[in-house]
Amino acid sequence: MNLFINLLQEVNIEEKIKTAPNNAYEIGVFIGSMLPFVILVAMAYLIYYFNKKKNQ
Repeated sequence: MNLFINLLQEVNIEEKIKTAPNNAYEIGVFIGSMLPFVILVAMAYLIYYFNKKKNQ
């Protein structure tokens, strides 16, 4: 449960970008902040796909 709470903690992205050494760091922060959402969407689609295939 603690792992789940740690994953959902809000990260101050603006502060990280202000202290970024270069533009490549900003890209990494953006990808790192979007990655959990992309993974959740992919998992939801896979569950939907397999359940749809199972019902047919």
